[in-house]
Amino acid sequence: MKLDSYTAGTIVYGRGELARVGRLARPLGTRAFLVRGGDHLDRSGALATVEASLGEQSITSCRFRVHGEPDVATVEAAAAAARTAGCDLVAGLGGGSVLDTAKAVAALVPQPGTLLDYLEVIGHGRPLPLDPLPVLAIPTTAGTGTEVTKNAVIADRERCFKASVRSPKLVPKVALVDPALTDDLPPDVTAATGLDALTQLIEPLVSRHAHPLTDGLAQAGLRLAAGALERAVRNGADRDARNDMSLAALMGGICLANAGLGAVHGIAAPLGATFPVPHGVACAALLPHIMRANVATLRAQGAPGDTLERYANIGELLAGRDATTERTIDAGCAWVEALVRRLDIPRLGDFGVTRAAIPDLVARAQQASSMRANPVVLDESALTHALVAAL
Repeated sequence: MKLDSYTAGTIVYGRGELARVGRLARPLGTRAFLVRGGDHLDRSGALATVEASLGEQSITSCRFRVHGEPDVATVEAAAAAARTAGCDLVAGLGGGSVLDTAKAVAALVPQPGTLLDYLEVIGHGRPLPLDPLPVLAIPTTAGTGTEVTKNAVIADRERCFKASVRSPKLVPKVALVDPALTDDLPPDVTAATGLDALTQLIEPLVSRHAHPLTDGLAQAGLRLAAGALERAVRNGADRDARNDMSLAALMGGICLANAGLGAVHGIAAPLGATFPVPHGVACAALLPHIMRANVATLRAQGAPGDTLERYANIGELLAGRDATTERTIDAGCAWVEALVRRLDIPRLGDFGVTRAAIPDLVARAQQASSMRANPVVLDESALTHALVAAL
């Protein structure tokens, strides 16, 4: 077996570890381009803590506020600001959109050309000729795992698609995961981001590129998420649940960076670029239906049992072992579907997605890079059925 493995140069996990950010940033540079999220960071004091800690190490900072999911224009503007300010490192403090922006800015600042030169699918997908600026990633949600991945997901509004800048050079130098930063997340955000984390543990476990290193992390992460996700939604003050979900999301990020994702994320790319569906909601709404579609296709093809055994493993981790492998697989799919219902995840139709839009979404989803790692090729009918079920 040939195995390449990628993750952050340093991973710091623990409640209260945010106070160490200055010491962690000191080897990376002296002028930080600080990409930050919403007003809750001001209210919670997290932004002040970061800036004070950086200042203690004589690191100056230049703020850039991200509103919503990043697009090409936002990244180009941020990179221009970072160049003008003479920044030599990028720090991201926020959810997945903020961290994606931070990583894309870090990639683009030293390069010749434009962002589209380096974006996959919708751009030229060229390799980065120069090393990105070093990135320090600080997630404030327990979902995307972007703090340990080698890509940055960016939307192109004109083409109605999301695509990645991707390179091993883009893995952050430091990932600082402090679960306390998630304590004030409202229930709906906790649910959507948590189901994104669950998706990013399930899809790598059944991926075409799964391997023993990611299998162990995915299984451990699923155990954590199965016990903690609903508790964190119901009681945001449950510190143990918050801690477990932050760790599960971190594990999911390592898994996706090394084993890939699947059809849930393949559909989520054009879906989120075309309609105002938050990424976590898109993944949550699609997950049970794509799981069933994959299982049905594997069964219909009479595929060798390895992938179906992996779905049985997922079922056992989430719902417990049933009498047979087939029943355990179905119990796992049912567990996910019931959880999505209990957590009141909106349906795609709530965001204006209609049946008329589905053929175009399916056609564009089939071009997404995540589709290449899905355990089976899902045909147009299977993808259409999954989208209709999620409306």
